[in-house]
Amino acid sequence: MKAKAKPTKQGVKAILERHQHDKGMLISILQDVQAEYSYLPREALEQVSQGLDIPLTQVFSVATFFKAFSLKPRGRYLINVCLGTACHVRGAVRILEEVERRLGITSGGTTKDLKYTLETVNCVGACALGPIVIVDGKYSGQMKTDKVKPLLESYD
Repeated sequence: MKAKAKPTKQGVKAILERHQHDKGMLISILQDVQAEYSYLPREALEQVSQGLDIPLTQVFSVATFFKAFSLKPRGRYLINVCLGTACHVRGAVRILEEVERRLGITSGGTTKDLKYTLETVNCVGACALGPIVIVDGKYSGQMKTDKVKPLLESYD
């Protein structure tokens, strides 16, 4: 899903209405905004702040506290490379370096075409399959550097 250029007042307003402007639903509202735009644009956060009648600093505090939220545009595909102990000792750092080289970005970055966002995670709980790369929730275990190119090409 491509990121929309700018949030529309109607889009954020509809999300707020769906949650009945309930301040206690802030996290759910932010999840819906991020699902709509693939990240949390500042304009949308300002609209949420106004729509819920809470300080913008509070909205930003929640948005920056949870790793699941992003204040920068994210790629259509989220790639997670596990760097937990089991994956690390089996070569996960080399896998990460190969993904970074092929995409031309470092961990935490997004490709210029907004196709991929690359992140690392500390453990995904599938240690026996390590090293693991997860693309949009799909696990690819026992990764090797020579498997990175075919994996990425499968998303072209």
